[in-house]
Amino acid sequence: MDTADALTADALTADLTFRDATAADIDALVALIESAYRGDSSRAGWTTEADLLEGQRTDPEGVREVIETPGGTLLTVEREGRIVACCQLERRDGHAYFGMFAVRPGLQGAGLGKAVLAEAERRARTDWGVTEMHMTVITAREDLIAWYERRGYRRTGRTSPFPYGDERFGIPRRADLAFELLVKELS
Repeated sequence: MDTADALTADALTADLTFRDATAADIDALVALIESAYRGDSSRAGWTTEADLLEGQRTDPEGVREVIETPGGTLLTVEREGRIVACCQLERRDGHAYFGMFAVRPGLQGAGLGKAVLAEAERRARTDWGVTEMHMTVITAREDLIAWYERRGYRRTGRTSPFPYGDERFGIPRRADLAFELLVKELS
């Protein structure tokens, strides 16, 4: 990153507030997550899954479960009092799990996602003392996997099946969906 990019990234993240989500945030978080991954609104950003999945990405019960899970948080990111991003961060068996990551579509591609990921990694390392971050990504999302690889995550080749038939996770538009585990050593 050159000096101009660093200044832009600093300006972008200077006015962000990071906090743990509460039950009062559930509706806004569901709307954010849905807008980042499903339907036409998701096409304004680059993280859309609209060509892979229809239906919902999450629901209020799923978000509530993440908020209430012991040993975890739904990190909420605000700018000027408005939720602009979020991510799940959970302590699991000696590592941290990163998931439910969403950035408002119109703000994608400007460094906000990098800032959120960096804060999640910092919290996992300093608050929990873990040395590894795990996440799962749909294998067909090569562009997203490449984004994580540029941030130090490595593909493991370990896959798990997509939950076909469980519409809480969406309605697949193709029959070859699976998740791959990505891992990063936190130093």
